[in-house]
Amino acid sequence: MKKFRKILLTLIVLGLLGSVLFLYWPVYQRSVPAAGNDKPVDVVLIGGGIMSVTLATYLQELEPSWNIQLYERRDGVAEESSDGWNNAGTGHSGFAELNYTPQLPDGSIETKRAVDIAEQFEISRQFWSHQVREGRLQQPSDFINPTPHMSFVWGDDNIAYLRKRRDALVKNPLFYGMEYSEDPVQIGKWAPLLMEGRDPKQKVAATYMPIGTDVNFGVITRQLTQSLQRSANFQLHLGNEVTALRQNSDKTWNVTVKNLKSETESTVKSRFVFIGAGGAALKLLQLSGIPEARDYAGFPVGGQFLAFQAPAIASRHGVKAYGQAETGSPPMSVPHLDARKLDGKPVVLFGPFALFSTKFLKYGSWFDLYSSVTHDNLGEMVSVGGENLDLVKYLLSQAQLNDDDRHAELRKYYPSAKREDWKLVTAGQRVQIIKRDPVKGPVLQFGTEIVADKDHTLAALLGASPGASTSPPIMLDLLAKAFPAQMAAGWKTQLLKIIPSYGRHLNDSAQLTNEIRAMTSQTLRLPYLEVPVAVGTQPPASQPQQPSPQTKAKENAELQAL
Repeated sequence: MKKFRKILLTLIVLGLLGSVLFLYWPVYQRSVPAAGNDKPVDVVLIGGGIMSVTLATYLQELEPSWNIQLYERRDGVAEESSDGWNNAGTGHSGFAELNYTPQLPDGSIETKRAVDIAEQFEISRQFWSHQVREGRLQQPSDFINPTPHMSFVWGDDNIAYLRKRRDALVKNPLFYGMEYSEDPVQIGKWAPLLMEGRDPKQKVAATYMPIGTDVNFGVITRQLTQSLQRSANFQLHLGNEVTALRQNSDKTWNVTVKNLKSETESTVKSRFVFIGAGGAALKLLQLSGIPEARDYAGFPVGGQFLAFQAPAIASRHGVKAYGQAETGSPPMSVPHLDARKLDGKPVVLFGPFALFSTKFLKYGSWFDLYSSVTHDNLGEMVSVGGENLDLVKYLLSQAQLNDDDRHAELRKYYPSAKREDWKLVTAGQRVQIIKRDPVKGPVLQFGTEIVADKDHTLAALLGASPGASTSPPIMLDLLAKAFPAQMAAGWKTQLLKIIPSYGRHLNDSAQLTNEIRAMTSQTLRLPYLEVPVAVGTQPPASQPQQPSPQTKAKENAELQAL
């Protein structure tokens, strides 16, 4: 008995010791190669996705003489979450995503987040328009295409909510033109697959926004990268993974990089570092050792979709149709039957179905989650896990789904779907932010967040949705946060050439909305819908109003011309 107790006590001590070493690892800093450059480069970008490339594009125009180095662990850019097949959704502009417009306890609809996201997407359109005019992006139809956005629901409560949502949103210039219908025939004209084979007794409703878009961020990333490489001041390093970040006494950074083919390490000194590595950004932020990193942890969630590629199906669904998440499901589970253009061809995706994985990247390591746990964030992770049991239950239920279950979910939106017409596709990984809030305590966030050090020498982007759709405004915010001196010294004036509405809100003025949308629609070859000047200045009628015949005629003519 004494021997057993001794063994048990030894195991307990070893377990505690192992836990301490795990949570406080590394207990020492390993030696790394010295920097190979005495004069620091201006910027090092980590990760070859839409965020890093968008930031590099801004910087190359603002400071053409700056030396910018981009490091990507894959053999090409945009191979993780920026790739078209890895996106959870594209063209997020607040038109159709019901989770952005919650119903408040008093029955009213909160529209602030939807309006904010619509504002951000208008900045994205301006940024891409500028790049087309400058020749950095090529044919607009390569990466952005007109794709109406729909919200589709059934059941009396959901129908009442959708009607109120539409009434609330059309008060805003950015949402003018949104149509509403409970007529199955009309909804069938908008989206035939939603209605064919549906029980005629089922009550349904839908909103329809004709000026929605579909965006391929993989194409944008690759084309902008090709443009960046025309300058001798930009270097792209593929197959290189950042393994250490050390700050020097002069506030510069030593960035140690491993060449994955030669297995050799080298170090480059830089004045500024941006961590735009998607899910891997959290671990790299922790490597930096900046105090701000201690407030964050991450929770990875993968996604799967059912993909329809047969022309007979894909060519008949030309909208993004978003539904309502099931009761108790998290925002990330909002189902959508999504028209996309991938590899130059129309595709329809349905999902998402959650896929739990401990990887932070699609091509990451199974140890990513465990290695991100430290003594700084363990308590927050445990606390958030206890407060989000609905998310845990949802992930467990999703893990048990089989193809028959997925097909049953699909038929709620595409009643006549056949099992042999789709294949299961695994998308990219998303890492949701767990943040230590000074007021609320540990919270689970579903957006994106910029984390920067107090010296303005390092910044990282954490989080996911709406992500790539709002990459230009997110990087615009990063410029203001990480380069305040340069912004004050002249960057703000230069940015007006790229983003003409910079510093103003389109939703405050129908006239400004028309001015900016007309410009971006012409450049990007997208349909344009003029907003009456009175929208946003007078309360709308209590009943949904349809666009005037003149407006409808103009809209239809432009859509057909496209």
